[in-house]
Amino acid sequence: MELVKNKIYRAQIMDYTADGAGVAKVDGVAVFVPRAAVGDQCDIRITKVGKSVAFGRIEEIVVPSKHRIAPLCPVAAQCGGCCYQHITYEEEKRAKEKKVRDALVRIGGQDGAKLIGIVGAPETAHYRNKAQYPVGLNAAGRVVTGFYRPRSHDIVPVEKCLIQSETADRAAAVVRDWMNQNQVPPYDYGKKRGTVRHIYVRVGEASGECQLTLISATRKLPALDALVDSLRAALPSLTGVLLNHNQRDDNVILGDRTDVLWGEPLLEDRLCGHSFLLSPAAFYQVNHAQAEKLYECALDFAGLTGSETAVELYCGAGTITLSLAERALRVIAVEIVPEAVENARQNAARNGVTNVEFICADAGQAAAMFAGRGETPDVLVVDPPRKGLDEATRDAILRMLPPRVVYVSCDPATLARDVKELTNAGYTLEKAQAYDLFPRTSHVECVCLMTRKDK
Repeated sequence: MELVKNKIYRAQIMDYTADGAGVAKVDGVAVFVPRAAVGDQCDIRITKVGKSVAFGRIEEIVVPSKHRIAPLCPVAAQCGGCCYQHITYEEEKRAKEKKVRDALVRIGGQDGAKLIGIVGAPETAHYRNKAQYPVGLNAAGRVVTGFYRPRSHDIVPVEKCLIQSETADRAAAVVRDWMNQNQVPPYDYGKKRGTVRHIYVRVGEASGECQLTLISATRKLPALDALVDSLRAALPSLTGVLLNHNQRDDNVILGDRTDVLWGEPLLEDRLCGHSFLLSPAAFYQVNHAQAEKLYECALDFAGLTGSETAVELYCGAGTITLSLAERALRVIAVEIVPEAVENARQNAARNGVTNVEFICADAGQAAAMFAGRGETPDVLVVDPPRKGLDEATRDAILRMLPPRVVYVSCDPATLARDVKELTNAGYTLEKAQAYDLFPRTSHVECVCLMTRKDK
C-alpha cells in the first residue's frame, strides 16, 4: 500500500539509520523518523514518500521507549550537530556498534563476529577540542553563531554547546561582541558579500593552550587590535589569534592564506606521549582521550617488533606516525596538505624521531610510487577521510600487497566497501574494533586489521 503524504500513521520504532534517524515499518514500507528511539510507539506524520522508503516526523509519542531521555540541549531538535541527545548513552553505543557490524556484513560481505565491540567515551559532554562556528545575523540584525540546521545554511543560534569546549564558546562570544560593536558583517553565502565566515577554535586538551582563527572573505577588517585585546582578556590560555582569508564559493571552511594577528602560529598539544605543533589546516582527532585509545589499538593491530618498514597514508600532523616510529625500523608517511607535512616534520624533530620520511603527495600517487619502485612495506596503515580510499590508492595497495593493512576509518560504509575490495584481492579481515569518538552524534570510528598470505 502506498503511503499518503501528510497522513498520520501509528507505528513502533524498530531500528536506526546510519545517520541516527529512527526506522519504523508502516504498511510494509520503511519510514525514517528523526529524533526517534527504538521502542517508541508514536504517531508519525508522513512528510515525503519515495520509491522504496518514506520520511516522517513524530506528531505524538504514545508510549515512550525505555531508552528515551529528555535532551539536555535546548536546541537538540533544531540543530544538525547531534542526533542522539534524546537516548541513553548505552543505547547510543549499541546503535553505533550495530551500524559498524551491519556495514561490514551487508556492504563488506564479512562475518559480523569479526567486530570485537565498541569502546565508549569516558565523557559525553564538552569533549571536542575543535569548534568551527558559522556566523550570521538574526532577525534583529545582531550577529549570531551556532550550527546549521540539517541540509541548509540556516544557523541555529547556540551560545553554549554541550559537546564543544567551554573555552571555544567563550571565544565565539567575544568575536560576536566585537562584530556587533564594530559593525563587522557576517558573510552572506546567497548574496556573496560580507566578511566573517567562520570562527575556528582549537584547544589543546593536554597543554591547555587555545588558538582562535577568524575566517574572513576579506583581509581588511576594522579594530583587529581591539579583538585581540578582548580575546586575551577573556581567554588566559590563548596563545595565538590568526586570520584566514577564504573567498571560495563552496563549503570549504579554510582558505589558502593565514596571517598571524598575535601570538604563535601553531598550537601545542600532547598525544600518546608525544608533543605536537598543529596548524589550523592539520588534521587532529577532536576527542583526545578516545584518540589515544584508537591509536593504541591501531599500533596493537600493526604488530610491530622493531624490524619492519611501515608506510602510513593520510598521516596528517604525524599523530600515528610517531608512535609507529617507536616500534618500527623505518616509517614512510604521506600527506597531501603541505602545512600538515611541515607540522609533521617539525613534530618528528621536536620528539627526536629520526626514522621517518615524510612525503607531501596524494595518497594514491605515493602508493603508486612505492609500488612502481617495487617497495613492499611490512605494514601499511591508512587513515583516510570519510570518502575512504580512492580507486588509485586501492589499486596501488594491491600492487604493493603488504602482508598487513591497518585501516582506521571514520565511516563504516566506505570502510566496508574498501574491505570488500581488499578481500576480493586475497586479503582476510582478521578483526575490527569500534570506538566512539563523537558522543551524541551519528559518527563512529573503527580500526580493522587485514592480512594476506602469499601463495
